[in-house]
Amino acid sequence: MVAVLHGWSALVRLKFAGRAIFMRFLLPLLLIAVISGCDPGPGDTELEKAVADTVLSNGRIYTVDKANPWVDSVAIKDGRYIYVGEAEGAQAYIGAATEFIDLQGKMAMPGINDIHAHPWQGGLKMLYECNYSFTAAPAEIAQIIGDCITANPEAQWILGGQWTSDFFQLHGMTSPRQWLDALSADKAMYFQDDATHNAWVNSKALELAGINKDTADPAGGTIVRDEDGVPNGVLLETATRLVAAVIPAWTPEQNVAALDAAVRAANSYGVTGMVEARTPPEVSQAYQQLDQAGRLTAYAITDLQTPRGQRDQPMAVAPLKKVSEQYRSEHVHTRFAKIFLDGVPTASRTAVMLEPYRVDVDAPEVFRGAALVSQDALVADLIALDSNGFTVKIHTAGDGAVRLALDAIEQVRETNGRSGLRHELAHAGYIHADDLPRFAALNVTVDLSPAIWYPRPIFDSIEGAIGDRARYYFPIKDLLASGANLATGSDWPSVAGSIDPWHALEAMVTRRNPYDDSEQALWAEQAISLAQAIEIFTLDGAKAYRLESLTGSIEVGKSAELLVLNQNLFEVTAESIGDTEVIMTLFEGKLVYGSAP
Repeated sequence: MVAVLHGWSALVRLKFAGRAIFMRFLLPLLLIAVISGCDPGPGDTELEKAVADTVLSNGRIYTVDKANPWVDSVAIKDGRYIYVGEAEGAQAYIGAATEFIDLQGKMAMPGINDIHAHPWQGGLKMLYECNYSFTAAPAEIAQIIGDCITANPEAQWILGGQWTSDFFQLHGMTSPRQWLDALSADKAMYFQDDATHNAWVNSKALELAGINKDTADPAGGTIVRDEDGVPNGVLLETATRLVAAVIPAWTPEQNVAALDAAVRAANSYGVTGMVEARTPPEVSQAYQQLDQAGRLTAYAITDLQTPRGQRDQPMAVAPLKKVSEQYRSEHVHTRFAKIFLDGVPTASRTAVMLEPYRVDVDAPEVFRGAALVSQDALVADLIALDSNGFTVKIHTAGDGAVRLALDAIEQVRETNGRSGLRHELAHAGYIHADDLPRFAALNVTVDLSPAIWYPRPIFDSIEGAIGDRARYYFPIKDLLASGANLATGSDWPSVAGSIDPWHALEAMVTRRNPYDDSEQALWAEQAISLAQAIEIFTLDGAKAYRLESLTGSIEVGKSAELLVLNQNLFEVTAESIGDTEVIMTLFEGKLVYGSAP
């Protein structure tokens, strides 16, 4: 018996070297097991079942569980929390094979859920495209494009971006097309703007797409032209698709590699769940392949792609159902869809607004924007999708589009009853006061876009298009008070340089630019508390995924998505939140980024 005890004791010392704090609790349990003899009894079986794979202790763990908000220890078994509480209670879950992690007083919290991103496009940009920042001036862009051309002499296309929405207002160019032609006339070029709704191309790209002076504007889009009617290289909204259609498709291997890179980046920032906000079938397939390879270390929610552009006929739902059923897997959730109802309220003026855009020299006519989908078609789409169990994300950048979408959802509720599905209005930053209470009444989620709720270049473009109304953007505090569902997404890489959530979290609390020391705030009265912001980034995101019973907070029985941070968010100034770094990320209890403190 003594030899057996010594063997166990030595094993425990080896596994938990330097962790003497646990030994006085563990040894009495081992003595009981040894004295009971070698045959396991009922008590031993129960103890064995309760032994954790991992125990994290001695931390400041913020659970986002209002009944138990702060603890210092958790125990994890088979990817789930089996204990959430104080250190003394965690001792019962420690066995010889348990990995013990001393958090050394660090803050831990649930994983971040990003409900609006474009990881596929983000991964492609990281691996294969020619990129420059939103603030880049012409000289810098010319240098970067030139370097890309030199590095890729065999490439037929040079793709990337992103230029700021006011780029051509800030930098006068007689012909944007000819400016690119001077860099290369034989390689086709296609660069997206910071909203990814518009493109800048050269003559070679226009030639390959068959676009010339006689080409008509497509429904829902504009081929910008010079004074002679010749396309000047700027394409707005659906006009971009005329060129995008002739760009060679990415290979299946490139799609998987792009998603793999995007997931690694997401995990490094603490993101453990993300929505692919517009997912074509080949990307759904790539997510499934990544999952089957054991490389998808985040929940992936695919908003399946629907027909984009102006239409007055309902879509066919059967193809979406087929894709949804074909490509779902353990971590890929496919019963979601995306509809574009309008564009963006920047210089392109393609969002639907209740009040007209500013009238000026460049836009002399009274204009409110035009919906991409007729109201009858939108209602029919939503009724069919809701009936088939799809949560629908509707792109609504203007307050006019917000109202149209809420009106449509109201008709869906009247027709289908309460399905329990929380349909989402993406980028619903401009909301008329009369429409605020309708979100809660109709069980609709506001998909917040943190990269554009503080002063920055894209906001300047919005202000130029709609004037002083631009300042009343994202009434988050009022929405919370109304009982609305809220969740947030980075929109990476559309308006955000990365999927990093920490600067966005800071901006939600301060309403100021987290990247500089400016005191300028965007509608400061709508700032919310840190606790409210964290809940929106975690549990509320899980609700948008329909996964709140699985993830989003640290509770017994839930999946163990947990972050350890370099600083306690509640102990630093609000202006320091953006400096947060993730020390380690767990997904389903497994380390997917970093290392123990």
